[in-house]
Amino acid sequence: MSNLYRSAISARAAKLPVVLPTPSPSMDTAGVNEEDEDAEGEDSVGSLPGPGLGPPALPASRSSLLKRTPKVPNPKYAPISASGFFTEALQVAISSRDLDCRVYYTPPKFKDGTVMVCHHGAGYSGVSFACFAKEVTELSKGECGIISIDARRHGRTTSTDGNDGDLSVDVLVEDFCAIISSIYSDPASAPSLILVGHSMGGSVVTRSCPILQKSSYKIGGVAVLDVVEGSAVDALPHMNNLLNARPDGFDSMEEAIEWHVNTNTIQNPLSARVSIPSSIKHVEGALPPYQWRTPLRSTAPYWLSWFQGLSSSFLATRTARLLVLAGTDRLDKELMIGQMQGKFQMVVVPGVGHMLHEDDPTRLAEILVEFWKRNERVMVGIKKVGDL
Repeated sequence: MSNLYRSAISARAAKLPVVLPTPSPSMDTAGVNEEDEDAEGEDSVGSLPGPGLGPPALPASRSSLLKRTPKVPNPKYAPISASGFFTEALQVAISSRDLDCRVYYTPPKFKDGTVMVCHHGAGYSGVSFACFAKEVTELSKGECGIISIDARRHGRTTSTDGNDGDLSVDVLVEDFCAIISSIYSDPASAPSLILVGHSMGGSVVTRSCPILQKSSYKIGGVAVLDVVEGSAVDALPHMNNLLNARPDGFDSMEEAIEWHVNTNTIQNPLSARVSIPSSIKHVEGALPPYQWRTPLRSTAPYWLSWFQGLSSSFLATRTARLLVLAGTDRLDKELMIGQMQGKFQMVVVPGVGHMLHEDDPTRLAEILVEFWKRNERVMVGIKKVGDL
């Protein structure tokens, strides 16, 4: 979480104010239809047809908002459908969790192919992996599939009982494992999975790994993107200062996208045009009318649970481990010792920010596909011809 840590310290110093199984009753593909997609607007995916931080600042007074002149939308930042990046979108009903989960999916070319399962960071959605997903498909020649989920209170995942406020890491882990078991009900026939998580999502996939392995799922590796426990925990006391500097809403979706690009929150305009619409919602009568879908300030009680204990959990996973950072972040003691002992692979991607999977999806795809080849395909081409 290098960029986030540096921003927090700066704020303090400045004193800022396979083919999926045949759909079962728990999997509803009918949820992705023309009517549904029309209602969703620009963040839809084809048939789909079609830091990690994104919270509002403290609300401005209504009178001041009424006086301001709305900004004219810039067509340069018009939303782009995710239909060209994933094959399909599914609504997966998780009755045990009272959730209706949005899942974006591109299947592997072969039945026994590997699938990367991606979990986004706080405030964003599964569509933040859209450009990355397309790059993985192309680089792996379709051998590696992608599943990217919307977590509870994010994107197009909704609660069926209206009670989805708890975002503690244990709840998110249970959600994630339930989604996997709903999609692949039989671990024996499920493909090998590589778990990929950005920021908050890195903590979720790391803690989910041993639970899925205990249920006999094949986990080919865990990849954590731009989060280190030490710097993340150190940054938390200063987060409210950072949030106060962010807008509480936007006049249009184009303005929301433009803000992310102009502030270098997302350095890749194409990715921002695809991903940001799923993080923003239109609220009739609100000023400004386009609001954050997941106000991060309201999740403050859960921040510590996301990151505390992450290093030990990461080092304890019994699979291949990869840490990808946006800068030469300081490692905490546990990770530093683990790195010296060769317990995990670490890659630093230069020239990107906290949203590294959006800033440079091509480079990250190269890293992950190489990680997959090294840990999943080492036996390819070896044929047993008989006992010695």
